[in-house]
Amino acid sequence: MEEWKQLVRDTINTPEKLHSIFPNSNLEELQRVHKEFPIRINPYYLSLIEEPNDPIWKQVVPDSKELISTGFEDPLAEEHDSEVPNVTHRYPDRVLFYVNYMCPIYCRFCTRKRKVGDPYSIPDQNFEIGLEYIRKHSEIRDVIISGGDPLMLTDKKIEYIVSRLRETEHIEIIRIGSRVPVTLPQRITPNLCEILKKNHPFYINTHFNHPIEITRETKKACEMLVDSGIPVGNQTVLLRGVNDDPEVMRELMRKLLSIRVKPYYIYQADLVYGTDHFRTSIESGLEVINGLRGHISGLGVPHYVIDAPNGGGKIAIIPNAIESLNEEEIILKNYEGNTYSYPSQPFFDEDW
Repeated sequence: MEEWKQLVRDTINTPEKLHSIFPNSNLEELQRVHKEFPIRINPYYLSLIEEPNDPIWKQVVPDSKELISTGFEDPLAEEHDSEVPNVTHRYPDRVLFYVNYMCPIYCRFCTRKRKVGDPYSIPDQNFEIGLEYIRKHSEIRDVIISGGDPLMLTDKKIEYIVSRLRETEHIEIIRIGSRVPVTLPQRITPNLCEILKKNHPFYINTHFNHPIEITRETKKACEMLVDSGIPVGNQTVLLRGVNDDPEVMRELMRKLLSIRVKPYYIYQADLVYGTDHFRTSIESGLEVINGLRGHISGLGVPHYVIDAPNGGGKIAIIPNAIESLNEEEIILKNYEGNTYSYPSQPFFDEDW
């Protein structure tokens, strides 16, 4: 049996199993939260926990705070933009294709808690319905395959989905959103890389949240993908007590660049029910971005975005860089707070 399959088979998926590993945890609390959103932690990711309530623990171990919520089941209104099951068509030229309900771990802050772990969230013949919708809509150029985690599917199913998309004439770009390179890096195998490599242009966006997650295993997985010609980007979620610290985020971004993963987004945590305790203030997010600008290569500074509620899409938030603006000049403010004048109009004159 392949190593990654063994890790999946040995996954901790009950309160009792987790309590046996961490006897000081509150079994009754684990059981209550598990009923609302199940536990799933594979042995590899579990091994990264150094102590209770550390940044890895907080991402995967249930917390009673999850039962106190003012959030929403579908905060981004994905279902509203789904004409057929599991294809979200929000932007004119791209769609999100939901193909799997399983993940290597269940993140306690997951945007799709309403679907993840629920086999009924994938209707019968979902692949075919989704592929047919994409085929019929010639305006779609870009498909993001998502879940759950698409890379938890078998090689055969992944190859089927990706090859069918590549056969569709108007599809230019195929992307996969996956936490597998972070949470189950053993799943990135030579055979999987070969399947993806055959379907360029192909991109993967993964999801590192903390420097602890960058290990020898994740480095190998990401480098295998990049060596196959697949650009890998990273989408971090800003989480209270995990990475809402400029120094932690700087270390994470530097380490990502060292394994050839390009920082892409830092997301303000979505308004998902049961995740209030993870969300930070917007000011904290701006402080983190300020802590990156000027202190790390521009390659390592992602966009800080809010995925607007009710399907508003991603909106970039940046620290205040404009002190003032008039017809003659713009006064810019840099990361240190110093101001600089720059002409607001071009010097070129049409009459020259």
